[in-house]
Amino acid sequence: MKPLVLDSTMTNMGGVFYPTGHVFALFPDEDCVRQAASALQAAGHKGSTAYASPEVIMEEIVRTLGTADAPMPSVGAEGDMVRRIADLAGTGYHGMLVEMAGKDKADAVLEAIAPAGAAAAFHYRTFIIEDLISQVPPQGTQSVVAGTHAAQGGETPP
Repeated sequence: MKPLVLDSTMTNMGGVFYPTGHVFALFPDEDCVRQAASALQAAGHKGSTAYASPEVIMEEIVRTLGTADAPMPSVGAEGDMVRRIADLAGTGYHGMLVEMAGKDKADAVLEAIAPAGAAAAFHYRTFIIEDLISQVPPQGTQSVVAGTHAAQGGETPP
């Protein structure tokens, strides 16, 4: 597994983190990320993986929001996902970027990484971000529905 190095292919036209053709997942610690990477390899996953510490996530991924929030309250689903990533990284979660190669399927990636403790996973497809792991709402709150979100414009469903 290589270290995450953010480049322009991992952002949308507005510069916000949007690595099309990848899954970005977050884990409680580095050991969990390494276990997930091993599980992917054992499952025959063909794409590469990259590791991101909480510091790298905050410095590289979260900074892509930049001033995109200033003129408008939302930059679309990609901004919402970056804010969720920031919330987890801010509490110490580590990330793994998984390249989806050839016939790799997001379900198979999720099946491999979930046992390693994945707390969140987002499949960035063209125009759509698929939230692969349902959020568990705190006691006494409404449930949060995970699913597919349009990548541009409008608000995402609650």
